[in-house]
Amino acid sequence: MRAAVLHGTAGSLLLTGLVAAPAGGAPAWPGPVRSAETRGTAVAAERAAAAGVRFGKCPRAEHLPSNVRCGTVTVPLDYALPDGKRIRLTVSRVRATGKDPHDAKRAVPRQGALVYNPGGPGASGMYFPLIGFLPEWKRIGAAYDLVGYAPRGVGRSAPLSCRDPAHPPKPLLQSPTAPSASYKKARIAEAKAYARGCARRSGSALRHYTSLNNARDLDVLRAALGERKLTFMGASYGTYFGALYATLFPTHVRRMVFDSAVNPDPEKVWYENNLDQSAAFELRWADFRAWMARYDKVYGLGRTAEEVRRSYEKARARLASSPAGGTVGPAQLQGAFLQAGYYDDYWPQRALALSAYLKGDPKPLIQVAGPHPEAAAEQENGSAVYTAVECNDAPWPTDWRVWDRDNTRLARIAPFETWDNVWMNLPCAYWQAPRQRPLDVRTLPGELPPTLILAAERDAATPHEGAEELQRRLWGSVLVTENGAGTHGIAGGPNKCVNGYLDAYLLEGGLPERNAACAPHREPVPPASARTARRRA
Repeated sequence: MRAAVLHGTAGSLLLTGLVAAPAGGAPAWPGPVRSAETRGTAVAAERAAAAGVRFGKCPRAEHLPSNVRCGTVTVPLDYALPDGKRIRLTVSRVRATGKDPHDAKRAVPRQGALVYNPGGPGASGMYFPLIGFLPEWKRIGAAYDLVGYAPRGVGRSAPLSCRDPAHPPKPLLQSPTAPSASYKKARIAEAKAYARGCARRSGSALRHYTSLNNARDLDVLRAALGERKLTFMGASYGTYFGALYATLFPTHVRRMVFDSAVNPDPEKVWYENNLDQSAAFELRWADFRAWMARYDKVYGLGRTAEEVRRSYEKARARLASSPAGGTVGPAQLQGAFLQAGYYDDYWPQRALALSAYLKGDPKPLIQVAGPHPEAAAEQENGSAVYTAVECNDAPWPTDWRVWDRDNTRLARIAPFETWDNVWMNLPCAYWQAPRQRPLDVRTLPGELPPTLILAAERDAATPHEGAEELQRRLWGSVLVTENGAGTHGIAGGPNKCVNGYLDAYLLEGGLPERNAACAPHREPVPPASARTARRRA
């Protein structure tokens, strides 16, 4: 449940957001000056403060229990024109319980609203308030209203799509790690068609789906909730526009948690960040293979990481010639194992599915990797928002030869994710909307209250170097690292040390005097049923 509530569907830089800066120096962005967008944000926030949020029963479409309440917040489509077209963002909330989870007689003072974003771009935070029912979150849920929302473009918040979600394309079963020239040509054509579809279906509105506007929306949401200052936690991509918020509105910040931070360096946003991510996933894939090798007596996939790799490649080859159930080919296999690169609690299930498939039982693999037609519309919406935000945010190489050169080199040492990452982001090479220049994330001493950055040392989706870079740019921030671990998103997870720092900061405003480290959480172990079945075999 935790992974589903806190994080979006695993994908590429989730980052699942994106690069080049102007020649000769810093990005040509004016910074947090009194621009038309800044004035428009102030106008929209003033209106939102007066209107508030009318929370009531959640629409059936949200699939939320009755104790979660829902509402909407109105924001300008274009902040330079606050009196122009407006869109509505959906919001969810569970009020602070006010009760100490360890002492029912002790009242806990309310500290305001804690607003959360799970990343993406393209992920919804509407389910976040449910996190308060988990033991690790009850102390925070006692002091804070837990507030989630769907960013612009996501879910029912002025939703985007780049092709008809009612008629999704036939899933590609192949996913070659060394694609041929003809395969590349086909994927280029697909990327061009997707970029055209985004432009055709959204028109002139498409350009306004950006990280900067996500940051501005966050300030309007703050005002609508009646909060003078914002308490916010963002994960993955949510750390990026959270950092933009800190740069644009430092005096509006109360507390901010950046969980699994994106590298905000304008030179990295977004093309270079994706290259770094592909390289990091190769290391995490090696971690997973080593884990499977340690449990060879359970899974029978090999006693070394290299033997496990050969078992995986054997499955890929078999699926390429005969997809499991007609629906699971190498692409679906790779997608399922990519998710295991994000969250190690997926490891036992994925290893069991691979083991069973190689022994003649494809059902577990079909279960974890097979398509889910009922989720096609949601997946297309997430893909469209991801693509729009990343492509709008920054310049991308527009010459295929640059992509081909860089990723061919990278794939020689990091074949696991490299080419799939390319195909996901390639529409940005052919984007038809205007591009922005990334804002130079940076705060001066005393400008921003102290903030907390959390990162796992071996996180593949947002490599640890990004957290280090963010700390250098946000004066007064403190970095807490979970050493030797690689789960993407560590707040409120199984590591009590990490959670201790999170609680101390959100509940008391306390931070360590300098960067801190936690020992890794315990890696998963195969379930007893798998161990027993192996012994009986």
